Amino acid sequence: MQYNLFCDFLKNQLLQIIMTTPLVFQAKAMSIRLFSFALLFGIIFVATIVKVFDTHQPLKNEILDGRDDFVAIPMPGGAVGPESLAFDGAADGPYTGVSDGRIIRWRANESRWVDFAVTSSQRDGCVGHHDHTPMEHICGRPLGLRFNEKTGDLYIADAYLGLLVVGPNGGLASPVATEWDGVAFGFTNSLDIDQQSGVVYFTDSSTRFARRDHISIIISGDNTGRLLKFDPATNQTTLLVNNLMFPNGVALSQNGVFLLFVETTTCRLFKFWLKTAIAGKVEVIAQLPGYPDNIKRNKNGEFWVGIHSKRDKMSKWFILNSWIGDFVVRVCGIDVTRLHLRLARLIVRYGMGIRLDKDGNVVEVLGADTGRRWRFVSEVEEQNGDLWIGSVTRSFVVREKI
Repeated sequence: MQYNLFCDFLKNQLLQIIMTTPLVFQAKAMSIRLFSFALLFGIIFVATIVKVFDTHQPLKNEILDGRDDFVAIPMPGGAVGPESLAFDGAADGPYTGVSDGRIIRWRANESRWVDFAVTSSQRDGCVGHHDHTPMEHICGRPLGLRFNEKTGDLYIADAYLGLLVVGPNGGLASPVATEWDGVAFGFTNSLDIDQQSGVVYFTDSSTRFARRDHISIIISGDNTGRLLKFDPATNQTTLLVNNLMFPNGVALSQNGVFLLFVETTTCRLFKFWLKTAIAGKVEVIAQLPGYPDNIKRNKNGEFWVGIHSKRDKMSKWFILNSWIGDFVVRVCGIDVTRLHLRLARLIVRYGMGIRLDKDGNVVEVLGADTGRRWRFVSEVEEQNGDLWIGSVTRSFVVREKI
């Protein structure tokens, strides 16, 4: 939608609400009108800023500024968004899913990416230097990745196509779970695997909003997210926890006693007990300083949580008053995710990597204060003395020595 049409649309929508507000309760009507006017001008003001500064240029490599002790590895073929990383049983890789629906593999000895798998057979118009977002539901958008080390199979959480699996040789992945109790997965996001049993634990971030509308999940206070598990031995999917607010990263403890998972909206870290006398219990164990994405366990049984960006006072206010965001999403029809992404180009906020001990306690924070100027962090993966940093919006992966 062009800018002028965009503003006219906002005016028409909000003015209609203002003019049709019942006058029976004068004080309440006046408050609604004042709020509507303020919201109208606020949104138009932000839209104006976005128009002025949006040059439609590729996102710059801010992550490289001022540091020379790491390597940034660009994505091939116009793809962006290496959101999650996985290494196979031989520690080769990483493998990552990108915006055009491919899963690609890094060949270190050749210093290049090669195609490994796809989640959709419909590939016309998917690859190339263009915005892949409008075709995500067709081309697929692979997010969470994890290998079953016994079988060599790669399990994939595709935001639109559900939970899939592909064999050790790659190719076209096959769906194994797309719904639970008749409710389709709306935003399959992250996963982990019990390497003993083969059970896959994964998150469905929302049944109301798709990945391309993920900011709407946050500002509307949507709580339709779910934590689930899939057992390949029985082909059964089981619900573990529901009514979650943007459940995202999930990781199994080394002894298989509990799961850690996060809510992106509330920035909370949870522990879900799988065994012991309190199996099935969920408890909040930390309030994180920013919006968490994926969780990955290292070889020592510790965990790394990727933090997209810090949580500021304005975002806290919006989340506490989610009815405002819900109003904007339901009535105004604004693409708040795209608006947020463009505005984020103007406001420099750095992400973080948070290391947890084996019990899920915070023991280290890597961020701007420690010289890590990472932006839009989705995952921190520790492998052979390196930290690999993924991002759902960047056009590269970062590898940094610990």
